[in-house]
Amino acid sequence: MSIYTEKVLEHFKNPRNQGKIKDYDSFGEKGNPVCGDVMHIYIKVENDKIVDIGWETMGCAAAIATTSMLSELAKGKSLDEAMKLTKQDVSDELEGLPPVKMHCSNLAAEALHEAIKKYREKNKKKKTK
Repeated sequence: MSIYTEKVLEHFKNPRNQGKIKDYDSFGEKGNPVCGDVMHIYIKVENDKIVDIGWETMGCAAAIATTSMLSELAKGKSLDEAMKLTKQDVSDELEGLPPVKMHCSNLAAEALHEAIKKYREKNKKKKTK
């Protein structure tokens, strides 16, 4: 019996939006030194909306599945909407994660939020020049 839901296993075996995208506008990186998971999220933004997203994750099945699901949730959303995505949103969409694996969805959401913050910071500087 698996500790993972069918949806987690599906995203692990067939990850969506995996890989570094060309011409990305920003990226975020988060890792957990305890478990060794590392996530990189790349976003392409047009008109304040995430039009493309890619990712690279080194980690367990839950880490890969949560990054895959997060990429699906974020793609097409405005930056404000994407900033509101939480670890619970990711877990709920995957129909649950074992409590010991919840930190994986934390990393995915945190990496996305970091990418958005970097994007906004970079573009704020461009506007003031």
